[in-house]
Amino acid sequence: MLEKAICIAAKAHEGQVDKGGKPYILHPLRLMISKRSQEEMICAVLHDVIEDTDITIDYLKNEGFSEEILFALDALTRRHNETYDEFIERIITNRLACEIKLADLKDNMNLSRIENPSQKDYERIKKYNKAADKILNALEFYRWE
Repeated sequence: MLEKAICIAAKAHEGQVDKGGKPYILHPLRLMISKRSQEEMICAVLHDVIEDTDITIDYLKNEGFSEEILFALDALTRRHNETYDEFIERIITNRLACEIKLADLKDNMNLSRIENPSQKDYERIKKYNKAADKILNALEFYRWE
């Protein structure tokens, strides 16, 4: 299933670039290689396909991905009418989504991929740090369950 997830993500993100002008697929691939379990790796490589492409949860379900992965991907998909804080609150209800979002935030806070970071980039990092703290607290709770 991991190979299938990589193929879906690569095709879905084809032609997209990140803030540094690099192929976007490198971001989910970096997240994927930072994870250990099969579920985490699959979720990491697919974490943006629903929000940023035409791929749907139903499509991924029909491709055979597990309910655990589908629930996490749904949690990782920000709704159009949702504030960022509401989005993070929804993520912390799902352990797998927390693991992936934390890796996502860490990767997004790495400004070395942006040649000339702007004030807006630094402001975004402050917002991401706040979210990362909230997610770390949730993960600490999950580890005690």
